[in-house]
Amino acid sequence: MTTLVTAWTQARKRLEAVGIDSPAIDARLLLEVAADVSRTHIVTDPYRELTPDQEATFDNFLARREQREPVSHIIGRKGFWKIMLGVNRHVLTPRPDTEVIVDLVLAAYPEHQRFALLDLGIGSGAIALAILAERPGAQALGIDLSEEALAVARDNAANLGLDGRLALMRGDWTEGLADASFDLVVSNPPYIASDEIETLDPEVKHHEPRLALDGGPDGLYAYRRLASEALRVLRGDGLLAFEIGHTQSRAVSAILAEAGAEDIRVHRDLANRDRVVTAAKKPLGNPFPNR
Repeated sequence: MTTLVTAWTQARKRLEAVGIDSPAIDARLLLEVAADVSRTHIVTDPYRELTPDQEATFDNFLARREQREPVSHIIGRKGFWKIMLGVNRHVLTPRPDTEVIVDLVLAAYPEHQRFALLDLGIGSGAIALAILAERPGAQALGIDLSEEALAVARDNAANLGLDGRLALMRGDWTEGLADASFDLVVSNPPYIASDEIETLDPEVKHHEPRLALDGGPDGLYAYRRLASEALRVLRGDGLLAFEIGHTQSRAVSAILAEAGAEDIRVHRDLANRDRVVTAAKKPLGNPFPNR
């Protein structure tokens, strides 16, 4: 029989042999799910034996990972901020870079302030749900063109007990919102240039939805639409926050300025790369970071 420590060690070597960047972490995450154990169990009870079914499941997981299927798709979940989200091939796997938006929003809105949030291209619901989990006075609307993505966001909201504060709608950005208005508009739109997608890691280019990646010939197509659309539905003293590619801050800032945005700012991620652009429609005083 195979023990936890043996399974983990052999899996790490197996993933390392095919060039996986983080073989030890990936092997552990897959083992935790396959064997229904926690990290603590692996450390404190390393000689626990796997059942034959657990061994078979773990071997299947490893074979899929060797084919560069993302761990999040194999186990069906991914941690983001302080929440756990269900994910699949219909949504982008949430990444730590996107947490910059959550940081900025929480700094801008005190804990008990009431505000209305619009998440354009909501995907798994990562941004909106992380904010709702931290700000009980917030209400959110999430829009996505993909019905499959909306289904993932709906399940995540229900699992987190936040479905009462998140409405979901299928749509093409803000089309159909008419005279609706929001205090906060956030988005992590597709921003990869079309011809760069084939240069991405296999986990991304083969397993994540092209709709959520492809930003057109220069990667800026979505921002050209979002700039004016987001400002249209943003309240006079509202705030918008867009995730960007790390080389796009000047271009996106210029697009927002041309659309009439003010107080445009660029914020960096933990790797010190430009990651989020924030802007206001008609700032009253300084809407950021203290409202």
